[in-house]
Amino acid sequence: MSTAAEASSTATVSSLASSAAFRTFAVVFAVATPVIYVICEMQNWPLFTYHPATDRIDLGFAAARRDEGPAMYWYGWTANTLIGAGILGLLATMLPESMVRKIPLSLVWIMPLAAVPILIYALRFF
Repeated sequence: MSTAAEASSTATVSSLASSAAFRTFAVVFAVATPVIYVICEMQNWPLFTYHPATDRIDLGFAAARRDEGPAMYWYGWTANTLIGAGILGLLATMLPESMVRKIPLSLVWIMPLAAVPILIYALRFF
């Protein structure tokens, strides 16, 4: 048995989900994602084009070739969106906390809802 006194540790446990930087990243990522996706889809800016019939991937936009089936741009739009929103989220973590607190949290659900009718209109030909 030890005669040394045991010191209890009352240090607070900090988690990633409760940090201010993660909150900032998550809010900016959630707001930027639908905006960037709509821009990429409307301007037809995929990061890459996937051709499933031939398992070929082309960088950027590549039209479907004759007798090879359709080209798939969705993967490229999604990759562009994730990269762009991730960069904006990381840049936002460097902003002062007073500026970040001015971003309304309601934009997290308003922006995706606003993007839906725009995307429905853009995809009406499919």
